[in-house]
Amino acid sequence: MQELSSLREEVSLWRSIEHRARDMIELLELADSDADGDLIGEIERDGAAVEAELERLEFHLMLSRPHDRSDAILAIHAGAGGTDSQDWAAMLLRMYLRWAESHHFKAELVDSLSGEEAGLKRAMVSVEGRYAYGYLRSERGVHRLVRLSPFDASHRRHTSFALVEVWPDIQEEITIDVRPEDVEIETFAASGPGGQHMQKNATAVRVIHRPTEIVVSCQSERSQTQNRDIAMKVLRARLYELELERQRAEREELKGEHVEAGWGNQIRSYVLHPYRMVKDLRTGHEVGNADAVLDGNLDGFMESYLRHVVGEAVE
Repeated sequence: MQELSSLREEVSLWRSIEHRARDMIELLELADSDADGDLIGEIERDGAAVEAELERLEFHLMLSRPHDRSDAILAIHAGAGGTDSQDWAAMLLRMYLRWAESHHFKAELVDSLSGEEAGLKRAMVSVEGRYAYGYLRSERGVHRLVRLSPFDASHRRHTSFALVEVWPDIQEEITIDVRPEDVEIETFAASGPGGQHMQKNATAVRVIHRPTEIVVSCQSERSQTQNRDIAMKVLRARLYELELERQRAEREELKGEHVEAGWGNQIRSYVLHPYRMVKDLRTGHEVGNADAVLDGNLDGFMESYLRHVVGEAVE
């Protein structure tokens, strides 16, 4: 029923464009007969609006892979670079949360581990919204930051790395066989600011999947049951991603390799010194306003990557 509703909505959008175009043709014929300047102005405004909507819908045709319309789970891991990389991971988390907010997506921090001095060692976010995974899959890979380090007493230039992973959030209609005997569930007290607000009950949950050694933690909710449900949802998504990778390896006779968050593996560079620029090394797309990108203005990079992938497929 969800798929049927989604398809009906998509067909309705295209038919709406068709009807609006027909209406403009009829108005244009009237304008030709009486040379009505106001009517011509109205047609031009409507035409511009229809053209913008058409471009948006045509772009969405590139989001046609399995699960492109699904919600997404995004994980960020600090890589080479020490405290600077952990701070870089926190900057990336803020960037993606800002991007999700600008698209009216619901983003929820599922799990995180703070660094010793600053930033984050890791973070995991659930992003809910139409095409969330389709857009965010373009972000999978190593992200490099070059800047004057705020953690260096000499204020020298440092290079930091962070790894971004993205999975589709698999809903209940797709069955993942998670046997109870394969899962170990641990509970612990959630970390907090301390004092009267410190959690004294073991509400946080850690789920360990023994066959794959996948470990998922969740402490975002006050209820142990809610945290367990969220952790199991993330586990199913990661197991599904593993199955997709297995099938892809069988088809292509290729086994994917783990990518280290370090030199030579970056997909995108964010340079804040000696100049300011963000460049995607896969597509060549670059932006001089690095601050806008770090504030969540990622659509240009995502769209150029999707067009690049479609172009490679056509070739």
